[in-house]
Amino acid sequence: MYAEGVADMAGRIRDEDIALVRERSSIADVISETVTLRSAGGGNLKGLCPFHDEKSPSFNVSPARNVWYCFGCGAGGDAIKFLMDAEHLSFVESVERLADRAGIQLRYVEGDSAAPRARPQQGQRQRLVAAHAAAVEFYRAQLGTAGARPAREFLARRGFDRAAAERYGCGFAPEAWDLLTKHLRRQAFTHDELVTAGLSRPSRSGTLIDRFRRRLMWPIRDLAGDVIGFGARKLFEDDDGPKYLNTPETPIYKKSHVLYGIDQAKREIAKQGKVVVVEGYTDVMACHLAGVPTAVATCGTAFGGDHIGVLRRLLMDTDAVAGEIIFTFDGDAAGQKAALRAFEDDQRFVGRTFIAVSPDNMDPCDLRLAKGDLAVRDLVARREPLVDFALRHVINRYDLDTVDGRVEAMRRAAPLVAKLKDREKRPEYVRKLAGDLGMEIEPVQRAVLAAASATPSTERAPAPRPAPAEPVVDNPQAMVEREALKLALQEPVLAGPMFDAVEASEYRHPVHAAVRAAVASAGGAATATGGAVWIESVRDACEDLAARALVGELAVEPLRIDGEPDPRYVSITMARLQWGSVTARIRDLKSRIQRINPVNNKDEYFAAFGELLSLEQHARALREQAAGGL
Repeated sequence: MYAEGVADMAGRIRDEDIALVRERSSIADVISETVTLRSAGGGNLKGLCPFHDEKSPSFNVSPARNVWYCFGCGAGGDAIKFLMDAEHLSFVESVERLADRAGIQLRYVEGDSAAPRARPQQGQRQRLVAAHAAAVEFYRAQLGTAGARPAREFLARRGFDRAAAERYGCGFAPEAWDLLTKHLRRQAFTHDELVTAGLSRPSRSGTLIDRFRRRLMWPIRDLAGDVIGFGARKLFEDDDGPKYLNTPETPIYKKSHVLYGIDQAKREIAKQGKVVVVEGYTDVMACHLAGVPTAVATCGTAFGGDHIGVLRRLLMDTDAVAGEIIFTFDGDAAGQKAALRAFEDDQRFVGRTFIAVSPDNMDPCDLRLAKGDLAVRDLVARREPLVDFALRHVINRYDLDTVDGRVEAMRRAAPLVAKLKDREKRPEYVRKLAGDLGMEIEPVQRAVLAAASATPSTERAPAPRPAPAEPVVDNPQAMVEREALKLALQEPVLAGPMFDAVEASEYRHPVHAAVRAAVASAGGAATATGGAVWIESVRDACEDLAARALVGELAVEPLRIDGEPDPRYVSITMARLQWGSVTARIRDLKSRIQRINPVNNKDEYFAAFGELLSLEQHARALREQAAGGL
């Protein structure tokens, strides 16, 4: 149970406040900050799971009950649990984040005392985010000072006015050694917090000084919009540091996961099914301002696997919905090398990948300055498939007027065709490669087949599923037990009284019986009002780990009925549940009667026979009820 640690704290959040946070936190709104969700029917939503790699969406969200569950990896829970897993927050940090979002004032109690107390120190992540938020305001204010004139001039030269600077939170780190550090210390941030956040660092003398000085600053935000780091550009010739200096790795800033501009671009990425990957902060700004709102950039590191994971979830990059990933690189040697590296990553996307290179070898920011917004939009519109670019780049390195040149180019290009994840495209690219080389198709085809057999398959295997909470549901009894439990979890107000009247002994599968027992331990379905609080109560009451996992699954699995359930459907379901159990007891009892000698064990025989008559009568009544009669 992920709430266990709260009770051990000296000051814990009051239970009723946690319940209020669960009720008022829209699970769809919270999760859509990270995952693109689409309708799954029955009021549910689905998307690509953020906790494991998958090609088809198995991550389900039930807005009506404020819970989520992934049928692929078995993870599930409410909004609190999602933040804990997705952003590596503690339980308290997740509750506090959601409370701030919902405008709920949390109350805390000391030990077993019911007396509220002042808000305790926030969790580490919230403290680090708060320090960055304060630093953003400090840097933004400094941008208007006399010492920041070079920063303002740089922005102006790059085509960004004051409004653009404010939109992206641009600021200036002043020349003083510890101006930011002193400012944040006055706001009660500790020495350790500032060092951990990457905002300050110890000097040689041991005193604390600012990490960034005399630089133009860009705040770097996560998907939720929280500032988690900074990018800083050199402005002065006597600055012997690198051209760009980024926040170091911290508990909240992982450069391999971060994409600059993702907070502003995410909705358009999901809406358009398209993302443009550029190389720098000013390129992101230029693209957005020029009418390409889907642009993002890496922060001090190459585009890699973790970035791909972030974009695939936003793009809903699946077999059924393939998005577009467009890379823009400079036309120089470094840019071409980056493009070829991107082609290697291309195989991890389901969607189509493209490259857009300016004919003048200008990046989007330079292009906007020289030729205007339309030129930036045209650059993206004129994109070409990344595989075409990669093949052309390889072929151009050889003299195709010679036999040796053509054969060597074929050998080098064939593995690129062999790596194409879409096998249906390979024959077309074999023909294209043969035409570009001026060769017959047959030798090119043989080279591609040889490369394919020598290279491990690029097609990803389906993500491994964990051991299921229960065997595959392949019999009517298991199906009806499952349906009854879904009614108790999803519709407790409707199903509660009838559900509670049927004991756990009627459930033949042990995991189903464990969930039924947990419902009783949580107070019974008849006492519940539904939603995430009720489901978490049942989950917490589960003593069996498999049962706990099954609760999350059943909370989002659609009921086996078209339309809304009603008392008649509940009655039919509970009757079918009992009928299966009763008929099983009848079979056992008939077998027992056959083994009893009615002469030597007359009393036992007639007692069993009387019980059989009673059970058969009960079975007839249940059969009528299961057929639809109330």
